[in-house]
Amino acid sequence: MSDVLERRPIRELPDELISQIAAGEVVDRPAAVVRELLDNAIDAGSRQVTVRLAGGGIRAVTVEDDGAGIPADELPLALRRHATSKIASLAELEAVGTLGFRGEALAAIASVSDLTLTSRTASAEHATQLVARSGELRPAARARGTTVEVRELFFNTPARRKFLKSESTEQGHTLETLRRIALVHPQVGFSLWADGKPLAQWRAGSPEQRLQDVLGKDFVSASRPLAWEVAQLRISGRVGLPEIARSRADQQYLFVNGRFVRDRTLQHGLRAAFDDVLHGKLQPSYCVAIDIAPELVDVNVHPTKIEVRLRDGRALHQQLQRLAAEALAPSRASTVAVSSASAAESLPNTPYNLSPMRAALAAEPLPSAFLRPPQQQSMDWRAPPHDAGMAPPARDAWLARLVGATLGVTETQVPATDPPGADQPLGRAVAQIHGIYVLAENRHGLVLVDMHAAHERVLYERLKAQLATRVQAQPLLVPQVFAASSEEIETAEAQQQALLQLGLDLTVLGRQQLCLRSQPLLLAGADLVALCHQVLADLAQHGASNLLERAQHDLLATMACHAAVRANRSLSLPEMNALLRDMEATERADQCNHGRPTWRQLSMKDLDALFLRGR
Repeated sequence: MSDVLERRPIRELPDELISQIAAGEVVDRPAAVVRELLDNAIDAGSRQVTVRLAGGGIRAVTVEDDGAGIPADELPLALRRHATSKIASLAELEAVGTLGFRGEALAAIASVSDLTLTSRTASAEHATQLVARSGELRPAARARGTTVEVRELFFNTPARRKFLKSESTEQGHTLETLRRIALVHPQVGFSLWADGKPLAQWRAGSPEQRLQDVLGKDFVSASRPLAWEVAQLRISGRVGLPEIARSRADQQYLFVNGRFVRDRTLQHGLRAAFDDVLHGKLQPSYCVAIDIAPELVDVNVHPTKIEVRLRDGRALHQQLQRLAAEALAPSRASTVAVSSASAAESLPNTPYNLSPMRAALAAEPLPSAFLRPPQQQSMDWRAPPHDAGMAPPARDAWLARLVGATLGVTETQVPATDPPGADQPLGRAVAQIHGIYVLAENRHGLVLVDMHAAHERVLYERLKAQLATRVQAQPLLVPQVFAASSEEIETAEAQQQALLQLGLDLTVLGRQQLCLRSQPLLLAGADLVALCHQVLADLAQHGASNLLERAQHDLLATMACHAAVRANRSLSLPEMNALLRDMEATERADQCNHGRPTWRQLSMKDLDALFLRGR
């Protein structure tokens, strides 16, 4: 038997097979069918869309809308590949403002299912129905709009049908798809029916109401708003507080120009904002919408349009991180203490506006340096010596002195009793329990404070503020030369300014070598070569790196932890009150450096319930 395979001639593939191959890029399960049909419905100006499933969508998916409809003579063309009304030139493709534009969805779905398309325009006397298999056109009855019925998905490609999950699983994926689209299009009402029973319904309304309807009151009450806008960019949404962090990343919604997207750079920027308050493997919750000038984002990256390419991803990464960090920074103690059941009623509740703004965006290119400069903080400390030979022990001694300057509450700092009428969110201290917890009384009830965790956060934030102006760079007596890949060489050349801002002076010595001439002062003694590799990887993937900042903060967090008041230390009332006042003035005071809560509020209602008062 010969091992040489017989050569087969090159042939053009049949149109049906081409469509079935293309369908694999667009449609992989019933949820993908619903996503594509909903995009078309929204582009058609629909105000109410109904989705009906049978057998989790495997047996049937029906999407009805009240949009503009399709003229009868255009129905056959609507099922042909690359036939669309949304773009007609390359210029329109580069600035596309609709959710759909490729002209592939209906053709792809029709190639792997039994599809029926029924539509009516406002000027038509009656609706017209097209059966995709036979191409038959016939009159039908329905109001203005379009109905797409998809039966027996993948009936003609049994190998792909075997990859579908159970009906309940596929139904869950469809519900999640509808949830994503509903979040960013509150002006449209959505309803989902499964096997004749209502599964979800969201009425058209305000963005705030839609967010509450889809994600629930708990998310709204335990989240903070984002709002920022320049000429060609608007960011809006909400980020969840650390207390509602989840074990899975299943409540992370990121939208770009009305599309749900997965973008590593943008997701990394949002996750980096939680570094100081969320540790371990917990995942933050957020719902963030980005409206940007269409010409500044390429949506023609993937057939499913779930990936995008941004012209200035690094600047947007930094802006997202800054906005989310600012939203998370204020402590509840800095405003007003409330009971745990109604904690978010006191949080800022600015409008959560996800409506598109693409029509109002200016045409000039977005400047790469559109970020607002960080607020300057007053400095009251001595900078570390710039001695190139500063050894880690000397650095540690300098840091120890810096920590020591932030310690030492004394009995003269805060009066034993607060002034009459003073409105202090965390109240006044009344006692200490087992040298661990501070009990305080405020106008809402009882406040319990973990004194070590709270003092640790106070010290940590002071250290960060004193080191926030710039990274102190330390020249190396002997530059370090190390091997680097071609990608690392290219990144080092392109991101030289960013590396210098991080305290790393990296120069290219050859095609496969880099030379490090300076390092961040606080990281003296670290594995510099490994550090450079990690930073270059971050810059290549995300366009930015907070690795060095994170490493420095880890060092400061360790020192703050060791310097904070320890358990079993007896504090006087003035010392306890001084700690409470520091907490009220400190950002992120609700969690310690390790993500643990620092204080809890028990309202009078909570206390009454413990003793069955009023029953």
